[in-house]
Amino acid sequence: MADALRNRSAVDSVERRPLGEERFLDLKGRGRIRVLEHKGPKGAPTLVLLHGLGATGGLNWFSAFPELEQRYRVLAVDHRGHGRGIPTRRFRLRDCADDAVAVTDQLGIDRFIAVGYSMGGPIAKLCWNRHPRRVRGLVLCATSRYFTPQQFPILTRAILPGAVVGARLAPNLIREQIIESMLKTVPGKEGKDFVRREMSGSDPAALAQATRAVLRFSSRDWASNITVPTAVVITTRDEIVPTGRQHALAAAIPGAKSFEVHGDHFACAARNSNFVPQLLAACAHVDAEAARRHAAAA
Repeated sequence: MADALRNRSAVDSVERRPLGEERFLDLKGRGRIRVLEHKGPKGAPTLVLLHGLGATGGLNWFSAFPELEQRYRVLAVDHRGHGRGIPTRRFRLRDCADDAVAVTDQLGIDRFIAVGYSMGGPIAKLCWNRHPRRVRGLVLCATSRYFTPQQFPILTRAILPGAVVGARLAPNLIREQIIESMLKTVPGKEGKDFVRREMSGSDPAALAQATRAVLRFSSRDWASNITVPTAVVITTRDEIVPTGRQHALAAAIPGAKSFEVHGDHFACAARNSNFVPQLLAACAHVDAEAARRHAAAA
């Protein structure tokens, strides 16, 4: 997601798309985290939006907020080391999942639908895996059960530790390089200002660690155990998370329903993409199925 806003004309109107109420929560024993909140209708079910690698809650989900808030209470978090997320010296996906649940604890939310994009997919699944009673359902977008061939982590073990050290020695320089790379093809001053503002707090060392964590992640041994209603939003022209792996994720989870988006891995930020309608349909499906199961159990 580090390049998610490149060549995306939707960014030039981002200032006219409200990101919601910006809240900073001090999570006991964990740290201070930014949460973007849309209250939604009274009594609406809660979505917790989990962004992709290198992005923030605002960067990943800005195009979807206006439509989602019409039906749901929406919380978008910044993960550790990303944007204004919790500072960390050791990035772990399971900590991000626990952070998301801690946010709902602090806000008095008992159960929620976890909505994950790319790296947010593993985090959403870990929310269910580690806190199954808290998760009503899953919406998994542009993501997979795993992200690399088995042999590739050998290369990452050799290269990424050096990247982490370099980022810690010169964090401001590396962060500025990342931001400038993203800004090259972002249109308009408003879009550029938005990207710079969102990325200004990101920790390059944590981003390098997050890359390693994603490459090492696999849920192939337990994705089939997921029991909550699940939707998989598949980006059909994705060259970063191959479409075949996205279909395999949907096939692995019992009862999962697929929703296809005609776009690449960055469809969430594309003006002409059908991502938002398909995301809405996926969330509606999971919410309705969760309500149906609850009524049947009662």
